[in-house]
Amino acid sequence: MKQKIKTPCILALLALVLTTSAWAEDKWMIDSQDDWAAAMSEHSNLEIKDGLAVPSDKVAVFTSKVRRFDQKRQAKSIVFEQSPIWQNWNPVDNLGPQNLADAPVFLVIGPNNYWVFGRYGGKRNKAFKPEPATLDGFDMNLQTTPWPAQFDAPGGLKKGLGGYHAWQSRDMINWVHHGPVTEGFSRWVTSAEHKDGKIYIYYDYPNDQDPHVYIDEDLTDGKPGKNMGIAVKDPSHGSDAGFIRDKQGRFHVIYEDWSPINASKRSWDSPLAGHAVSDDGIKDWKFLDPAVDNRTKDTGKIATYKHPHWLQHPEWDTNIGEYHVHEPEQEAYGDWAAICVGTQYYLFGDYDPVDGNTMSVGWFTSPSIDKPFTWCDKIGNGHPDPDIGFAEGQFYLFTQQSTDYTSPGPWVEKVETRIGVDTNNDGKLNEWTDWMEVKETYDYSQGLSKHVDKTPAKLDLTKLSSGYGFGFEMRMTDTTKNKSKPMVDRVTLTFN
Repeated sequence: MKQKIKTPCILALLALVLTTSAWAEDKWMIDSQDDWAAAMSEHSNLEIKDGLAVPSDKVAVFTSKVRRFDQKRQAKSIVFEQSPIWQNWNPVDNLGPQNLADAPVFLVIGPNNYWVFGRYGGKRNKAFKPEPATLDGFDMNLQTTPWPAQFDAPGGLKKGLGGYHAWQSRDMINWVHHGPVTEGFSRWVTSAEHKDGKIYIYYDYPNDQDPHVYIDEDLTDGKPGKNMGIAVKDPSHGSDAGFIRDKQGRFHVIYEDWSPINASKRSWDSPLAGHAVSDDGIKDWKFLDPAVDNRTKDTGKIATYKHPHWLQHPEWDTNIGEYHVHEPEQEAYGDWAAICVGTQYYLFGDYDPVDGNTMSVGWFTSPSIDKPFTWCDKIGNGHPDPDIGFAEGQFYLFTQQSTDYTSPGPWVEKVETRIGVDTNNDGKLNEWTDWMEVKETYDYSQGLSKHVDKTPAKLDLTKLSSGYGFGFEMRMTDTTKNKSKPMVDRVTLTFN
């Protein structure tokens, strides 16, 4: 999926033994298709395609050539990076509260502080008698509910308002209901963000139109926060927007843009995802290039469709939308949710394919929130309207279907390596480390609820003997039960 920069000049410089002068760069990076071909000495059960080292069987091995120096050097580190396609997902039963209804919105405020928002589904059994309860991490009066591992807090006993409710968890197993966070007219909640102790709950009003926002400073009080009204004056029809703050703290919105499609015939989704940014998340949005743009050819024709909810807004006097007819038929995506892992951004959403097959969760990725996103893969069946977050050491993909998903992260196990050194300048590696496993690890990003810190798959080589040449072997073993397998994108050896 990743387009590599071709470097044919490397092929002319690299032979069976790689030689550099003493003033060469202090790193050896294997990244492009040509880099991998030039660096390879031997391999088994391995393909090099699209700049990736991809196993063709359960276990694959790559052996590098020797990178030589005119003078002795000291190895510093080796880093392995995998493909960002992120296929490492495992199906699970519904995440969150059992009576969570409608499209789930998941928000991680920090360690042991997880929130999910949705409609309050299911009817209480009138014969059920609640009893007082206690739960670790909740210093408040709780009551049992008819649903296992679910409890009502005082706010959860207040009357619903026809909108979304809030549930909180410390462990992603037990859930405490805190009551309403939006009202009936604001029931089309699409996304939530967190900044400086305040929760931004975004909703469409009317449905599939301009995002509005509540700012809530207390999710436990059983009532909505301050309704700030319209946040984003979207120039197009369609919304189902996802919000994420970037590393500078600015708010980004990714929204459906229905201008190129009859969305009413394509699950209310679109091939075009608009993008805008704001400093505070409530005003002064700057509209940018699309985040996703998979439009086909514009025929120049204009057509119309009807929307079932627009006339419910007191200020709307039409339910007719116009669009530009495109041919051939287009893929459609929407109900966007965003997350950033390390520096890699991901967009998850609906995927409605052109071939008439069942809808599923689809996702895209980009090395920057400001660059176009490229397609990764899909999973599941049905209209998902998903959300994504990181908690308890793994990633959770919520959907409104009967099956949800968890993942240990984009890294796929398992990758092992050993490093060799030529200590006597004879062109052969006469000293080797033991085989060692390398892997990425993930953790919360303080202050950014939709960002996950990544520790790279890196080994310290400073205790290795100095030498005139270096090489490595890499062994990849597919240990997963899902479709993912370890696909190495880049290897970087650095020297002092």
